[in-house]
Amino acid sequence: MAEYKPHTIEQKWQQRWREARAFEVVEDPSKPKFYCLEMFAYPSGHAHMGHVRNYSIGDVVARLKRMRGFNVLHPFGWDAFGLPAENAAIKNRTHPETWTLDNIAHMKGQLQRLGISYAWEREIATCLPEYYHWNQWLFLKMLERDLAYRKRSSVNWCPSCQTVLANEQVIDGRCWRCKSLVETRDLEQWFLKITHYADELVDDMAQLGAWPEKVLTMQRNWVGRSAGARVRFAVEGDGQVEVFTTRIDTIYGANFLVLAPEHPLVRTFADAAPDPAAFRAQVAKFTAQDKSARMTGDVEKEGFDTGRRAINPFTGKPIPIWVANFVLIDYGTGAVMGVPGHDERDFEFARKYGLPVTIVVQPDDAPIDAATMTEAHAGEGRLVNSGPYDGLPWEEANRAMTAEAKARGIGEGTVQYRLKDWGISRQRYWGTPIPVIHCPTDGLVPVPYDHLPVILPKIAEFSGRGDSPLAQIPEFVNVTCPTCGGPARRETDTMDTFVDSSWYFFRFCDPKDGQLPFDPETVGYWGPVDFYVGGVEHAILHLIYSRFFTRVFRDLGMTHLGEPFTTLLTQGMVLKDGEVMSKSVGNVVDPDAMIEKYGADALRLYVMFVAPPEKEIEWSDAGIEGSWRFLSRVWRLTDSLVESIGGEGIPLPSQVELNDAERALRRKTHETIKRVTIDLDPRVHLNTAVSAMMELVNELYAFCSANRGVAVGAGEEADTVGRVDRPGTIAVLKEAIEALVRMLSPFAPHMCEELWEALGHTGGIVAAGWPDYDEAVAKASEIVVPVQVNGKVRGRVTVPADASDDELRAAALADPQVKAHVDGKTVKKVVVARGKLVSIVVG
Repeated sequence: MAEYKPHTIEQKWQQRWREARAFEVVEDPSKPKFYCLEMFAYPSGHAHMGHVRNYSIGDVVARLKRMRGFNVLHPFGWDAFGLPAENAAIKNRTHPETWTLDNIAHMKGQLQRLGISYAWEREIATCLPEYYHWNQWLFLKMLERDLAYRKRSSVNWCPSCQTVLANEQVIDGRCWRCKSLVETRDLEQWFLKITHYADELVDDMAQLGAWPEKVLTMQRNWVGRSAGARVRFAVEGDGQVEVFTTRIDTIYGANFLVLAPEHPLVRTFADAAPDPAAFRAQVAKFTAQDKSARMTGDVEKEGFDTGRRAINPFTGKPIPIWVANFVLIDYGTGAVMGVPGHDERDFEFARKYGLPVTIVVQPDDAPIDAATMTEAHAGEGRLVNSGPYDGLPWEEANRAMTAEAKARGIGEGTVQYRLKDWGISRQRYWGTPIPVIHCPTDGLVPVPYDHLPVILPKIAEFSGRGDSPLAQIPEFVNVTCPTCGGPARRETDTMDTFVDSSWYFFRFCDPKDGQLPFDPETVGYWGPVDFYVGGVEHAILHLIYSRFFTRVFRDLGMTHLGEPFTTLLTQGMVLKDGEVMSKSVGNVVDPDAMIEKYGADALRLYVMFVAPPEKEIEWSDAGIEGSWRFLSRVWRLTDSLVESIGGEGIPLPSQVELNDAERALRRKTHETIKRVTIDLDPRVHLNTAVSAMMELVNELYAFCSANRGVAVGAGEEADTVGRVDRPGTIAVLKEAIEALVRMLSPFAPHMCEELWEALGHTGGIVAAGWPDYDEAVAKASEIVVPVQVNGKVRGRVTVPADASDDELRAAALADPQVKAHVDGKTVKKVVVARGKLVSIVVG
């Protein structure tokens, strides 16, 4: 064999894989299936190290599963609609389609050079009609089932992107993509009724035991299910205000009501106010503030008295109605009862504006006084100042008051959700056209199924104005109503790009279907996704929408699945100089440059070895060079031994007599196979698997050097080993080297295919399968156990692996180094942790 030349080897095997269609699969009921998927890429132009890490993690798992006999589906595609392409078109006078497809071609080439084992014949791009046709089909199905609807709504508006944002897309008051401050506007919008599945989205998390708990917590908090009661307060003069509360037991302490500035009653009060203009100016001040900051309390709590009064339905007393910035119309009913004695937010507001505080729940351990308290008591206790409910524990009172409210017709128990329906309307061009026609006679008319897809028309120029670019194309807008035949107008909003990513994993199962989004039987074989990899930043947006769409498809009878992803791994980010790699920071490391310098296998190995996959990694040029040096060591070792161990006819280690050194190497080989197997499946501890293989390589070099004495030269050449003659040595080296090459192949597939072929094998390394280990061989005959004296390690003892606690204790106390620290002192305690530690406590 020649010297290790990664570029030549990688090009050779990538070409072979393409010609052999090595990673293309069909359904095969005779084999267990495994659907491995990484979140598909937005084609921004160039792959970055975050992509490299994400896709390499998935590829290691996919290649391992193939070797273990699974029928592996490992597809890839492009999340190709979205604002960046349109913004690039405005900036560069390039059509979004041209920009997107050019970027796809470039990024695809990068991923192919990495050797990711994708089934490229299943590639999809969401900007193509053959994909977004089915976005429109599903929208019409949801419209038929009242899961899609249109209403006027207060929405989040990004002035930079010139479009509506879902609540989930507003982070700390800013647009999730461009970071501009978000404003509030009232617009007619299309919504998808995700709230229909709110209970399922929470309850079915019990099935997601292989998801990170932090993701499940984020989703639970986002759905925000709360059990409580709705209670109606009559407004003096006319009308009523409905509030939601989880603590109706505190209602006797409700001394004021607070309305969101967007509440419909606020407009009515403004019209009747002595100075309507001043009233509206105060309201406008609040509505202009960032909605997220208002919700989280990151703005100063402000309010004003409307001059109107409501009647507390339990006390019968009039209480003032205020408007305040910390109440939002999108949460609860847009109105809250102010109970300052038992809610911290209400307490701060009451103290600021001199509103009365009444204690109605007294803790059992330390009574509180309204005049002297410095914070609200939001906990448990018994009721006081609550009429007939005095003395009851708060939970009992809660149930009793809810029942009273229902009996009197002023309220009822209910469950409230923080989750709101998903607004999908976007006033931009580069997205799926919403398949609806507005007819002056027939109203909203769905586009007939046989007229789909509604093709996104070509646009020559983009202004970036807030109204939809599609509205400027008369030939697109002006249509004939399919119901009455009269003139009508086509909907000009496009769908949120997250619609595209909410079901793409189903389309991968059947990407060429022209009759349906996918064939139910095909998805029945491949689904669910067994292993899904992507960033934790998608915990709310993409993952909760995907769970929603899966349930819609289930209820359409197209899948038996309730959950789309069985195992979820959220990989950590790649940092450089302590910061996330970013062009704006100027710390980007180009994957192409690293592949050119070190090869794809070294890059893949480095990002797998440097840290556990869910942790952040700090990029290091020295680190990737170290991975290249390790691969070179494996190459040279195998090259030196090919003549001795390659080919057929070499006996197995079990068929020949082995000496102590050979038995020790064989034990290390089987121990390593066991460690790597468990680390990869099911634990996905990729870094420790690589570490175990590095230990085996060191052991192999030490064995060869000790048994042959053939290390020559200095530096790199000192690693060279020569021809081997002893049958036992040949047998254990062949077993070790072939196991190493197979275990390393998911990480460094190109080099390992080349080594496997050089060792005399045909048919490829996948056909060879994953190496098995013998538990008896892997078991150590002796172990080394550290011994502590008063918490400090003072010695180590070597004992039989099956030594008892008494034998370990005796060996520890007899060790000369340990005795030096024990003699002349009283041994108070000896604690034995079998196989791990002996701890001696002396006086």
